[in-house]
Amino acid sequence: MGQKKILQLTGVTTGYGDKTVLNGVNLTVFETDFIGIIGANGSGKTTLLKVIMGLLKPWKGQVEYFLGADGKPGSHIGYLPQITHFDTKFPITVEEVVLSGLLGKRGIFKRFSGRDRRLSDEILEKMGVLDYKHAPVGELSGGQMQRVFLARALVSSPKLLILDEPDSFVDKRFETGLYEILKDLNEQVAMLLVSHDIGMIASYVKTIACVTNRLHYHDSNEITQELLDSYGCPLELITHGRVPHRVLKVHGDSREIGVTGGGK
Repeated sequence: MGQKKILQLTGVTTGYGDKTVLNGVNLTVFETDFIGIIGANGSGKTTLLKVIMGLLKPWKGQVEYFLGADGKPGSHIGYLPQITHFDTKFPITVEEVVLSGLLGKRGIFKRFSGRDRRLSDEILEKMGVLDYKHAPVGELSGGQMQRVFLARALVSSPKLLILDEPDSFVDKRFETGLYEILKDLNEQVAMLLVSHDIGMIASYVKTIACVTNRLHYHDSNEITQELLDSYGCPLELITHGRVPHRVLKVHGDSREIGVTGGGK
């Protein structure tokens, strides 16, 4: 039996003002996909995430959701943002951060129920930070804070989890642990992971999509210089740790290729 489709972008072109950022992007996401999204700064990765989350409308093309009866992204998409700009002085507890992930389902003016709080406790325990539930989130370490924001993204039981540079606020000792958590979670939720550390994510993601204003999809996590050159995503290979570490070069004029992704 084939996998269930949860999201499809067809010929999506969009941008800001008179500047085109994404041009003719095609992408299909299935229920057990774990797609690593790579690309140089300014290539359109963040714009792609905004389109998927419904925050930016296409100028051309279509975005279709297969997430629920209403056909809207809403609480069916969890989002783990870059948290390097989080105001650590903001007076909010760990539990309040996680519960805020339910606002899309409950609304702003409804009180959180005992069931909501039990759900929060369950996911905080799964993330290994339940003991900090009453602590101000700004007092946590980077790794602990990342686990809390991941709990917030998951508390509404999304069908798709979007992670924007999740390793940007953690030390290397926690980084592997984070990806092991994501690998386990992928059994229940599809994932799109934006990262510059291709050497690390290649050990965990299932497929790779390179954004160069268009989207070039590779149905494998094995990356070669020749393959990325053909997509307009040249990489410089550097040995680094137990896996090759790949650093993105500046993208030049890439060949305009639109490749549709899909699940395995």
